[in-house]
Amino acid sequence: MRFALFPALLGLVLFGGIPEGKPEQVGLSSERLQRIHETMQRHIDEKDITGAVTLVTRRGQMAHLQAHGLMDVEAKKAMAKNSVFRIWSMSKPVAGVAILMLVEDGRVRLNDPVSKFIPEFKGMKVAPADGAAEATAAKREITIQDLLTHVSGLGSGPASNREVSKIPNALAGKLSDSIPKLGATPLEFQPGSRWAYSPLAAFDTLGRVVEVASGLTFETFLKQRLFDPLGMKETSFHPTREQMGRLVTAYHRNDGTMSAVDPKARMLNLYGPNYSSGGGGLYSTAEDYAQFAQMLLEGGQFNGKRLLSPKSVEWMSAVVVPDTHPGRSPGKAFGLSVQVISDPIAAGQHVSKGSYGWDGAFGTHFWVDPKEKIVGVMLIQTDNPNRQLDRDFENAVFQAIVE
Repeated sequence: MRFALFPALLGLVLFGGIPEGKPEQVGLSSERLQRIHETMQRHIDEKDITGAVTLVTRRGQMAHLQAHGLMDVEAKKAMAKNSVFRIWSMSKPVAGVAILMLVEDGRVRLNDPVSKFIPEFKGMKVAPADGAAEATAAKREITIQDLLTHVSGLGSGPASNREVSKIPNALAGKLSDSIPKLGATPLEFQPGSRWAYSPLAAFDTLGRVVEVASGLTFETFLKQRLFDPLGMKETSFHPTREQMGRLVTAYHRNDGTMSAVDPKARMLNLYGPNYSSGGGGLYSTAEDYAQFAQMLLEGGQFNGKRLLSPKSVEWMSAVVVPDTHPGRSPGKAFGLSVQVISDPIAAGQHVSKGSYGWDGAFGTHFWVDPKEKIVGVMLIQTDNPNRQLDRDFENAVFQAIVE
């Protein structure tokens, strides 16, 4: 009897994550995948990064997971596959999925004005244009979709960010305390008129929308509706003490030199202990985040658990803001919280048309390729990163596809 149970027990072990497979079983070359390490090592030697963790899945199997270099240069501590990283703006697609869940629940509509959930956002103004003396009224209210696609103007440029920075303890309290104050800040431009990245304000606001619409804190909603169902035990706003022991040291890159960032530095401590930033507050590991990305690749489900409908994922990764919109770049459109590659040649990216994903401030990067059934995750921890590394990683993955 105990032997008959073995396959079932094995299945339970695999249920917790993405099953590993040999590269050749999913149309990849083991020999060619070694170029990922060669790529990472070259950038380590060139002092672009100190180390990295890279992961590749294809057709639902993990074909590559490797740690490169050091997670702490001063301590000569080798990078580990389960190293914990601040993923910064790779938090945004997670917040985007939370909003889409509430859309499916019927609690949020993409064209809802933000003021429906946060009354202080009603009647917002636009920062004075060059030569203008006063702010002008916004021609329309900003919407949930505006926030998801970075066309709201909220915290999206020098004028709006200057006013946001004047808010006392803006990122220190609870979202319920902090976010309503953003309603008094001017928008950078008329809503929808152009694309301009909102590093924190837009997606932190979406976190508050999640709270109002669901009745749960943003952190609790993500845990109950996303992280627990996906088995993402390493992903949170507040890592445990054990996880902090695996946190990669952050480094500053400047003129070919690398220096460790003081753990107490403001750039690593933007948020107070009660602040859950949808714009950039999450910590995770490569395997954990890959499970999130794999769920998207599989049309909203993972390991038999459905979190979104296929149509919602299709919506998320559709071209909502085309690459011709003011502020966008050739071949790089934008969807609901993710960049969408509408023309790989124009974008200069070795991925398939329709691939989507996003990056983080300290060099984290992921993408989902529905055509090739690939997820790629690269975690590094260097500010001012050499963004060509993203392209080199993508190229090292794609040249390994042999069928």
